[in-house]
Amino acid sequence: MDTINSFKGYGKVDPAEERAFRRKTRKRIIILAVSAVLLVGLVIGIVAGTVIHKKNKNDSSDEGGGDATRSSSKSVQAICSVTEYKDSCVSSLSQVAGEKTTDPKKLFLLSLQLAADSLKKLALQPTGWAKGTGDENIKKAFEVCGEVFDDAIDRLNDSISAVDGGGDGKLFSTAIIADLKTWLSSAVTDQETCLDALEEIKANSTVIDNVKSVMKNSSEFASNSLAIVAHIFSILGDFNIPIHRKLLAANQNSDGFPEWIRSGDRKLLQAANPKPDVTVDKNGSPASVKTIQEAVDKIPKKSKTRFVIHVMAGEYKENLVLDKSKWNVMMYGDGKGKTIITGSTNFIDGTPTFKTATFAVAGKGFIARDITFQNTAGAEKHQAVAMRSGSDQSVFYRCSFDAYQDTLYAHSNRQFYRDCDITGTIDFIFGNAAVVFQNCKIQPRQPLPNQFVTITAQGKKDPNQNTGISIQKCDISPLDKLTAPTYLGRPWKQYSTTVVMQSTIGSFLKPQGWIEWVPSVDPPATIFYGEYMNTGAGAGVEQRVKWAGYKSSITSDQASKFTVESFIQGKEWLPADVTNEPTL
Repeated sequence: MDTINSFKGYGKVDPAEERAFRRKTRKRIIILAVSAVLLVGLVIGIVAGTVIHKKNKNDSSDEGGGDATRSSSKSVQAICSVTEYKDSCVSSLSQVAGEKTTDPKKLFLLSLQLAADSLKKLALQPTGWAKGTGDENIKKAFEVCGEVFDDAIDRLNDSISAVDGGGDGKLFSTAIIADLKTWLSSAVTDQETCLDALEEIKANSTVIDNVKSVMKNSSEFASNSLAIVAHIFSILGDFNIPIHRKLLAANQNSDGFPEWIRSGDRKLLQAANPKPDVTVDKNGSPASVKTIQEAVDKIPKKSKTRFVIHVMAGEYKENLVLDKSKWNVMMYGDGKGKTIITGSTNFIDGTPTFKTATFAVAGKGFIARDITFQNTAGAEKHQAVAMRSGSDQSVFYRCSFDAYQDTLYAHSNRQFYRDCDITGTIDFIFGNAAVVFQNCKIQPRQPLPNQFVTITAQGKKDPNQNTGISIQKCDISPLDKLTAPTYLGRPWKQYSTTVVMQSTIGSFLKPQGWIEWVPSVDPPATIFYGEYMNTGAGAGVEQRVKWAGYKSSITSDQASKFTVESFIQGKEWLPADVTNEPTL
């Protein structure tokens, strides 16, 4: 349930607004309840009808078989009615569902398996694609495709395990549904990233069209599974509606944290000197390693316990990747500006944006604290990422991200940034994660001559993805003397979603606030851009853009959807003292 409590800590909600919020919430619950009855009735009614009209199991007449086939067909059509690609959903599920499969859970599991099987076939393609071209830039883009396709397979496998590994109560718990939405959203994003890599190098349209054709089934199947979660199972979970005539209990530990979070982890973010498993000291002090890569090499694969790395003060010129097998890593330094991880890989020198990151992390549960991540390529080298994160349920606390274009690539999954500094020029916070920035300093800087500055570029591609950028209670002010036209952001994809709320915005901002991706062409009405209760000389909304998808002042009900608790389900996995409380 959305709550207004997240705003109380900042003293910006009066009693009248709270009463109005509660009235709106009650109204929204009624609307959702009616929608739930209609939608669930569509699915469950088919199942019930099949049971009611089911003939004796000993009756093997052709008529009975026809009834079963029609029931299965109706169930498939009902499940597929909520998807973006209905034809592919119906045709693919009908082929594998069998005559008597009417259980929505089984149909959903089949949809996941179809997506996973299709992705496994797709993942075999990039190696052959690369061998078939002599263009080195295209080869590097295909390398990105291979990496992200493998990640997408993992997201689908995780989803299948979550659905297949428990009863209905587990499937429809708030936590499991949130996981499924996240992983399936990431699987869609991973595939889109392959196309992004090809499009940024302006690959031949024939090449791009051929890749899109090969990707068609896997991308549509993943989208269909996501839609089923978002439109059917989410409602079942929200309203505790049983499918097999039994109550669905929430799968939540007594302390509100998932099983993979140890109670001791909630202290790590505040502990002065957490005990490290490995210490990194570039000067070679006793019992340490000299490079961060040496420490990364010691991380066990898929560890369910926290692995802690202390990186002592100093500048470390390394490009690092913590791949998807590096789980539950905490890396902490001696402070922003003291422990610095730096590189200069960039797009102009021939590296795809996805691969330019000085530091990249994909393994779930990553925590970083008191470190500066830097890319020194400079504005003239265009895309040059300091940090790329696809780590689900990751936390960045008291960190600094310093670069120019594309500084922070919040690529996918759920991410939380608290008390961080982020500097850059063009699209310097971008990606398609579900990400919240809280109490951060967001610092645009002077770009190249004749360039403008955009703080965000959000990449939501599918309407059912649970992704977007939420900037809450941050300070948005220039790093240096900023004279270039500067905007809060621009919509990168068709369903781009960005909200700035309760933040202080300096006078540097252009009054229109936001800018189009394609010059002088309004973005589609399907985007969601909004502002809420911002202050400062640049917070006035009178001259803001007039896009159909932009809201100059969203309601408290809408804003509550973008808090830590609602947007990234932070109450389920974040320590309470680093979420949206006013003090740490």
